[in-house]
Amino acid sequence: MQLTDTHCHIHEESYTDAEKAYARAMASGVKRLICVGTDEKTSAEAALFATSHENVWATAGLHPHDAVHGAEAVNDLRVLLEEYKAKKPIIAIGECGLDYFYTHSPRDKQMAMLHAQIELAQEYDLPLIFHVREAFDDFWPIFDSYKNLRGVLHSFTDSEANLRMALERGLFIGVNGISTFTKSETQRAMFKQIPLDRLVLETDSPFLTPAPHRGKVNEPAFVKLVAEFMADLRTIPPLELSAATEQNATQLFF
Repeated sequence: MQLTDTHCHIHEESYTDAEKAYARAMASGVKRLICVGTDEKTSAEAALFATSHENVWATAGLHPHDAVHGAEAVNDLRVLLEEYKAKKPIIAIGECGLDYFYTHSPRDKQMAMLHAQIELAQEYDLPLIFHVREAFDDFWPIFDSYKNLRGVLHSFTDSEANLRMALERGLFIGVNGISTFTKSETQRAMFKQIPLDRLVLETDSPFLTPAPHRGKVNEPAFVKLVAEFMADLRTIPPLELSAATEQNATQLFF
C-alpha cells in the first residue's frame, strides 16, 4: 500500500528526529511527503527540507494564527517562491485561512492575509491548503469572490453542510488522526460521507497522533493508520482507499 502524507511539519526546527521520521515513512510505504509552512521561517525550512530529501515537497504559507505578521510576511513568501522556482519544490500555498477558535490574530487581519495568499496562489498557479476553524461564515464569501480556485480543506472536522459546500466548490477534504479517536458520532458519519474521489490523507505531524499511538509524537508513517481506519469505516479494502487517495493527491498537488 502506497500513500502520501499531504500535510506534515517534520521540517520545523522544533521537530525532533526528523531524519528518523523521514526514513520510517519511506520504509513504511509513504512514498510522498508534503511539508507545510505556517509562516516565513517554517516555509523556508520546508523548502530546504524538500530540496535535500527525495520524495518530499513543500508549501509556503502564513497560518491564520500568524496573520498578524502582515503583508510583509506574504511578500517574503513571494521571495521564497522566486528563490526556489527553478528547483520546483514548492507545490502549494498554505496553510492559510481563518481560525476563530483562537484569537492569536485579529479577524480582519486573518481575512486580509487570506485574500493576499489566494492572490499569491493565483499568481503562481498553485493550489491552496486551507485551515478553517469555526469561521466558515466568513470563509465562503471570500472563497467565492475568486474564480477557479483549487485546494484542500486541511484537517476537516466540520459539519456535513460545510462538507457539501466544499464539494460543490471542487475542494478536496483532508482527513488525519482525528478520525481515529473522535468520540463524536456526528463526525464519524461526516467522515464516511466524504466521496472517495475527494479524500486526501494527512498526519499534521507532530500533532493529532492517531490511535493507537495517542500520547506519542505524530509522524508521517502513521498516515497508514488513518488509511486503514478510513477503509474500515467505509468497509472497503485498504488498497482501494490508498489507490483513490493517491490519485487525488496527484491530481491536486502533482
